[in-house]
Amino acid sequence: MSMTLPDPMTLPTRRDCPFDPPEEYAQLRAERPMSRLRLPGGRVGWLVTRYEDARAALADPRTSPPLIQVTPATELPLPEEELDVPPGVFSALDPPEQSRYRRQVSRYFTRKRCREIQPRLEQIIDEQLTGMIEHGAPADLVEWFAQPIPARVIAEMLGLPERERPDYQSWILAMLSLDTAEEPLREARDGLYGGLAELVRDRRARPGDDILSDLLRGATPLTDEEVVGIGALLLIAGLETTANMLGLGAFTLLQHPGQLAALQADESLFDTAVEELLRYLTIVQFGLTRTAREDLEVAGQKVRAGETLIISLASANRDPAVYTAPNRLDLGRGQAPHLAFGHGVHQCLGAQLARMEMKLAFGALLRRLPRLRLAVPAEQVPTAGEDKVFYGVHSLPVAW
Repeated sequence: MSMTLPDPMTLPTRRDCPFDPPEEYAQLRAERPMSRLRLPGGRVGWLVTRYEDARAALADPRTSPPLIQVTPATELPLPEEELDVPPGVFSALDPPEQSRYRRQVSRYFTRKRCREIQPRLEQIIDEQLTGMIEHGAPADLVEWFAQPIPARVIAEMLGLPERERPDYQSWILAMLSLDTAEEPLREARDGLYGGLAELVRDRRARPGDDILSDLLRGATPLTDEEVVGIGALLLIAGLETTANMLGLGAFTLLQHPGQLAALQADESLFDTAVEELLRYLTIVQFGLTRTAREDLEVAGQKVRAGETLIISLASANRDPAVYTAPNRLDLGRGQAPHLAFGHGVHQCLGAQLARMEMKLAFGALLRRLPRLRLAVPAEQVPTAGEDKVFYGVHSLPVAW
């Protein structure tokens, strides 16, 4: 049913189904693919909803990622108040500065490097599943499986001391929660950056076999502050994103028994299944924020320098112009050209690692627990709506 869409829009957030983006996006794609959007604080920007327009806007060198992404609870600074980017946080930089950092970090996330760490990843997955099985049903799949697997992987890659890892995880969860009050948020940021600063000073004096040590002794000199910024960025990106995909992905599979049965019967589907889950779920629920550095045109609309674009990946990944039956989960769909990892020079650096984590984790889960099922009615599974930056489930009680 068509609804009257306000002009300007507010960012759609209400979901009628836990696996589908807000229904306004379908109408926006059809009627107003480039819509004026009221931003927190009252300013007006633009909401991009179609796949081709989203892809073009993300690749356009005239758009730049700000330090702060738009969510329903955040207020962007005015252009003249634009915040300084902390050293090393290259996700908020443009080339050539961004390229200088990205070149140094990208080698840790290539297909070759992922293959090298695969045995350790498989060991971590096995340990987490064994612990959950020994704990017994019912168990929270988020607590035992979705959260700890990517957390342990990225913590080991960065060389975080094991005793300190729970602190880092709690700091990041607080920073990515939209319900965190100002003082606890400040404490979380101070804890994350202070802890990493102390660790980097230690690695400068006593290098180890980890990314931080490697960056400090690299051919291109980096300051301690730059390595701290890179470490913070990798921790935030590497922990919560994959954790949400594992939790929400498992919930999705359990609610689509036909697709789950096909996957259990044919493990050759795992590669395409991972891509389809990434497309179908698109956990970057509020889109990617870009600032126009100069005048440009998107979807036939003129965007003026300084205006903000919100590029909805969730809407783009359900565009019927690109996908047949886009609202249907089809694990055999093939290599769908989705935008779950973004696009262009700022595309997610850890995409290959995330894919491998998902493939191995889901594979082990379904092999070891072939009768896995929800331990509560589906409507009682708590999902992250407007309270988290990334969409997912807060917990997933399961039995087997």
